[in-house]
Amino acid sequence: MLGKWLWRAGFGLACLIHLYGLYAPRQAADVQIPYSDKVFHLVLFASVAFLGLKVGVPSRWLLGFLVANAVVSELVQHFLLPHRSGDPFDSMADLAGVALGAWLGFRAIRGSKKLPGTT
Repeated sequence: MLGKWLWRAGFGLACLIHLYGLYAPRQAADVQIPYSDKVFHLVLFASVAFLGLKVGVPSRWLLGFLVANAVVSELVQHFLLPHRSGDPFDSMADLAGVALGAWLGFRAIRGSKKLPGTT
C-alpha cells in the first residue's frame, strides 16, 4: 500500500516540476552544455508519461494531454512569456519523451501483470 502512495507522490511531484519547467516566466537555469535543454525536455515528458501510466492514469488521456502540451507549451513560451522563446526542436524532444515514457510505462504495466515463474 505504501508503495502505491509513493508512486502517486512521485507522479504528482513530476507533474509539478513538469509544469513549472515549461510555464515559469523565466527559464529555470541556463546550462552551457550543448543540447542539455533537449535532454531536460525529454526527461520531463518521459517521467510524467511513465509515472502516470504506472499509477493507472488512463493512457488515452495522459498521452493525449502530454502530446498536446508538447506543442502548446512552446507556443505559450513564444507568444505569452516575454523572457522565454518557443522552439520546435523542444517540441520534438517532448514528443520523444512521451514515446519513451509510454514505452517504459507499458513495459512496466505488462511486467507487473505476469505471474511469477511464467514467461
